Amino acid sequence: MDFKVLIIGTDANAYYMARCFHEIYGKKPDLLGKSPLSYTLYSNILNVIYNENIWEKQGFLDAIYDYKKECGDKTVLLISSNETYAGFIAEESEKLLADGFVFNYPGKQLIDTLMYKESFYKTYENSVLDLPKTVYYDCKQAGEIPTDFTFPVIVKPSNVILYNHLDFEGKNKIYKVKTADELIKIIKTVINGGYDDCLIIQDFIPGDDSYLFDAVAYCDKHGKLKMLSFAQIGLQEQTRTMVGNAAVLINGYNQFGGTDEVCQKIKSFLEEIGYCGFAEFDLKYDSRDGKFKVLEINARQGRSSYYICPLGCNPVKMLIDDLIYDDTPDYGVLSDELLLSFVPKGIIKKYIVNNEYRNKALQLWKSGHANPLQYKKDKNFKRKLYFIKRNLKYFKDYKNSYWRS
Repeated sequence: MDFKVLIIGTDANAYYMARCFHEIYGKKPDLLGKSPLSYTLYSNILNVIYNENIWEKQGFLDAIYDYKKECGDKTVLLISSNETYAGFIAEESEKLLADGFVFNYPGKQLIDTLMYKESFYKTYENSVLDLPKTVYYDCKQAGEIPTDFTFPVIVKPSNVILYNHLDFEGKNKIYKVKTADELIKIIKTVINGGYDDCLIIQDFIPGDDSYLFDAVAYCDKHGKLKMLSFAQIGLQEQTRTMVGNAAVLINGYNQFGGTDEVCQKIKSFLEEIGYCGFAEFDLKYDSRDGKFKVLEINARQGRSSYYICPLGCNPVKMLIDDLIYDDTPDYGVLSDELLLSFVPKGIIKKYIVNNEYRNKALQLWKSGHANPLQYKKDKNFKRKLYFIKRNLKYFKDYKNSYWRS
């Protein structure tokens, strides 16, 4: 079958998916993006089509249909880098499939239960997954703010899409709140910033960044789990807009044990709900009860999910094999050890507080590590300069981290 691949987005996720395509074919994939971002701006391995209207559904549909016209009778494989575009695809799935597009995402009803955190925690509170204790605050009603918590607590928006469209002073992706007075102040700041949906107030699970875990799953178009990774995180990003994203992780490594059990829970959960496509699980190990609590599930590959590629599971190839050639492997867990790092080695040495984990990461650094954004075949000089500046900025970001302090 003759086909084209269209990656939607210009962020880090979109870049490494473009890299995965380039690694297979040695050709430039096409990207559709709202605006230039540094991750893809200076790349020599991809083509970008910019359209400022794609952040809205009709503009998005107009843009992908314009692209389809240029492709003639070729099938177009759609790959989204974020929830907004994945949601648009899910909403219009029947029409898109009839018009020559292919993709692998869960249906709109299912994707909504994952995308909106209030719905996620309420829908799956009695599932096989272990979830943190959670309270909900309706900003639209703006009633009395509950403060009878054991602090610290985590505060985050349920409606990430709405929240991401807002810009206000004091905006964080996630808030770690230490006192009742601080909780009241933060909720009022978010409401005054224009957010009028549900806020999640959640038990803060104790432990440094090495208590965090990442799992990447792929379920084929028939809803059968075909691939699962499980990686222990050593550091997360530290800026206000990026905290919660893994900066350093090691696949096939788990200091706390119980990998087989949590992987079986993930498999059972995904197949029970009939999930299709990539999913990324954010988890944290809770030493108080020995359980891995699921913080959220992204209905797509995550920002750090590239690490499955050097482990032998190129995500673009998996989609092509499944959707174009109707061929997928038997289920397997990726158990080999692999270090993925967005940050330079000096950050690992200085800021990973778990000594055993830090030593393991430095050992794996010597034998070879993966950085999703640094690709030897992408030789643009401006891109190299950008990453030199980016690595230097990391030292400032971690030194001035609002999260760690």
